[in-house]
Amino acid sequence: MAGSLGRGAATAVGTFRYVGRRRELDLLVAAVRQPPAVVLIEGEAGIGKSRLVGEAAALWRAEGRPVLAGFCQPLREPFPYGPVSDALTKAGPWLPDGGLPDPVGALVPLLPGLADRLPAATSERGGDQAERLRLVHGVRALLAALGPTVLIIEDMHWVDEATRDLLLLLARDLPEDLTLVLTYRAEDLPPDTSVLGAAYRHPSGAGGAVIRLGPLTQEEVGELASAALGPVATPALAAALYERSEGLPLVAEEDLLTLAEQGGTTDQRDAVRSLRDTDVPKGLREAVTERLAGLSPAGAAVVDAAAVLAVPSDEALLAAVAGLGAETGTDGLIEVLRSSLLRETEDHRYAFRHVLAQQVAYRHIPAPRRSRLHAAAVAALQERTPAPLVQIAHHTLALGDRAAWLRRAEEAAEQAVAVGDQGTAAALLHRILDEPGLDTERRSRAATALARIAYNGVDFTSAARLLRRLVEDPHLPRTVRGEIRTGLGLLLLNESASPSWVRELELAVEDLSERPVTAGRAMLALALNERAGPAWTARWMDRARQALDDSGDEALQAAYDATHLTLLSWQGDRALWDLVDALPRDADAPAQLWQTARALHNVAEAAIALGHDVRAAGLVEESRQQGRRAGAVIVECYGRVLELWLDTLGGRWDGLEDRFDALIAAYPGISVPHAERLLSLGALAFARGQRDLALEHFDRAAKHGARQIAVSTELRGTAGLMSVRLAQGAGQEAWAAAEPALTVLRRAQAWTKATGLVPVAVEAALASADRLAAQRLVEEADQGLRGRDAPAARAELHTARGLLHLDAEPSRAAEDFDAARRGWLDIGRPYEAARATERQGHALALAREPAEAAALLGTAADAYSALGAQADASRSRHLLRDLGLARPDTPGRRGYGDRLSPRERQVAELLAEGATNQAIADTLYLSPRTVENHVASVLRKLRTTRKAVAAALGDPAEDA
Repeated sequence: MAGSLGRGAATAVGTFRYVGRRRELDLLVAAVRQPPAVVLIEGEAGIGKSRLVGEAAALWRAEGRPVLAGFCQPLREPFPYGPVSDALTKAGPWLPDGGLPDPVGALVPLLPGLADRLPAATSERGGDQAERLRLVHGVRALLAALGPTVLIIEDMHWVDEATRDLLLLLARDLPEDLTLVLTYRAEDLPPDTSVLGAAYRHPSGAGGAVIRLGPLTQEEVGELASAALGPVATPALAAALYERSEGLPLVAEEDLLTLAEQGGTTDQRDAVRSLRDTDVPKGLREAVTERLAGLSPAGAAVVDAAAVLAVPSDEALLAAVAGLGAETGTDGLIEVLRSSLLRETEDHRYAFRHVLAQQVAYRHIPAPRRSRLHAAAVAALQERTPAPLVQIAHHTLALGDRAAWLRRAEEAAEQAVAVGDQGTAAALLHRILDEPGLDTERRSRAATALARIAYNGVDFTSAARLLRRLVEDPHLPRTVRGEIRTGLGLLLLNESASPSWVRELELAVEDLSERPVTAGRAMLALALNERAGPAWTARWMDRARQALDDSGDEALQAAYDATHLTLLSWQGDRALWDLVDALPRDADAPAQLWQTARALHNVAEAAIALGHDVRAAGLVEESRQQGRRAGAVIVECYGRVLELWLDTLGGRWDGLEDRFDALIAAYPGISVPHAERLLSLGALAFARGQRDLALEHFDRAAKHGARQIAVSTELRGTAGLMSVRLAQGAGQEAWAAAEPALTVLRRAQAWTKATGLVPVAVEAALASADRLAAQRLVEEADQGLRGRDAPAARAELHTARGLLHLDAEPSRAAEDFDAARRGWLDIGRPYEAARATERQGHALALAREPAEAAALLGTAADAYSALGAQADASRSRHLLRDLGLARPDTPGRRGYGDRLSPRERQVAELLAEGATNQAIADTLYLSPRTVENHVASVLRKLRTTRKAVAAALGDPAEDA
């Protein structure tokens, strides 16, 4: 995404937009408005304490409240009372004209700039304690004379003892209009010491709060970046900023300043790369360097060892690398823990508080000593069982031994693959392949290994780019290219990125004639091309079976079994569930774990399409657990997609869009959540009467689905699009859309999957006066479902039959719709059950059974209303009136005065969503003139404009 990183996007930290911290800001502002109060603000360096106080101070100053701020300085011998005198010196503009109390005279030595406006200094003497008490009384008297005032002392971790005692005494006896705000870093306070040097409790009648600041979220870092950089601040850049800063505002803002200064950068990918090449921000560098300067030799040695090791390490390893004895090592470790340079992890290891602090400490070590420490790390790590090969490779590279590093890196990648850590393996393999002058043999090994794992990751774009580059390498042997083609084909298949996946895998099979195991994997993927039909699938499964027989490979056997289960689930085979129960959940081999996770996920997805929603939910959870064990991130993502699909079908619509957006933000490089989001939000928009939006969503989903190997997404999107067209009275357009989708359905023989296409296609055919086509489709669906376990598709078949019988045999149609209703209730899909109930009521009305018809239509309307399907609820009630089953409104109906009537509230809610008058008329089944009258009444009663209805609309209870 192109855009300009303009110079001047930000010129100082204070110019960045304030993001996050809303709760903390509200808490701080509220405390100040209810004095007396003491507010303690705690957080690590760069977390945003000063910015929070600054934002609040701007609000207080706008209210006319004096805000006096002083700062503790990081001096070894701080000037006593300096922060307080610095703050009070700024009180001049608010000093009362009528004079100040005599005790304020004690402040003359501290406030020489205000001496001419203060009472004369007292000549009393009485020792240091008496002087301190006079000073406290003077400070208190001055602050009381100012009225409602905020006294801010920042960086209390650097406070001198005298100032701390003064503030403690003041805090214990606050003037009634004073709020005292103190900021500090808890990790930099003296050991076992609170910010005020003693256990402080608010005195009676005083309020306040302790506000502990944590990191910004990734979303908040993204908001910060957007404000500073504009359109270049893509989710990818925000993610890079967040990963580098770990939510620390100081680091994020310093990085943004650096990017803004690089005005020539115009592409977000360049920006991300620039971040990786950027040095540690200056502010953090100074903070860490300051702490390092005060360490003893033992403490410095421990920090140096931790910086070189670069990962959480135990005490023994730190001491060994530092070259310290056990006792000296312990003393050094205690010192650096107290200084908060290191922290203890949950597993009793020790690490820097922030990765950038580690970088500062590492660069603080002279180069010759760094080399000795890396060598010591290699020696110490090699003594461990099992040897941490990734760490050893890292230290070997740091020593400049490239040949040894390549050997170690390969060993580490193999170890990572063996234990299922695909992310670590991929990172190592990328680094190996990026090495200039890499020999062909080693390049082949690394490329082959990377190809095998790339398609399971989440960084689709970079993996596909790399594999395409490798497959074009003329120096690679044919079999290696076959391995890479297999990885590329599987990657393209998983992401529905290109139809070229079929050709890549077919070429891979040709290249892999000498490697039946890898060829078998490609064959199994080709067998899953549902669009090609059952004959295609059977042919590739037969070839995969032959490859399995030739190799006897256990991993290929697991893949074959998982694919076989997937195909059985697509077919609604009744033998499926026993086979699923027999899957090896407790396997240790990563390949077996992955195939079990894959099988469970695929069967879960098919179970939803079949109509086994409860069973599907359990399988989704199992697949996610297995995926985590196997290190397959993509299974976690896909599992969450299925959960959201189940939420849509189960009527759990509240917050659905937000849940989809959160999932997409978590996995920005994976396309599957986008497609399901379109389908789900399209269904919700249609149910709520937003037909244009529904059309857009369904059309995009259908086009996306056309690139997938499975046909469900395309068919579901087309069915949704047709439903909207039928609601608009465009039967011919709906039928035209049905024909290519039915071609896909017939070729795939996917009758067991409930996509909604069969009943809506029957309805469209009937609307186009093509009854013969409707009858043929019902017969085909019936034939395709015989002997199959597909309750959802069977419920759809009942609906299709009911539509076919509705005009000529409404009683028979009512029976069909009743069967569909019961089927949907058993499955647990309330919206579909309500739709079948409405149709059953309509059929009974045509069959001249008005009482039962009215009851069913009313039940359907209530069910729709409970779901928030406003358009459907209005249609059911309109049908009641049209069929003469509901008593019409009379002139004597209830009056609402200046309150909204129920109908006006419906109109107002649609206006708040941006609906046009025509859309409102379509949704509520009203005439355009009636809608105009309702809109005018809504705007008059709410005293607002059309654009401001959302803000003016109150709680429904207010107008009931």
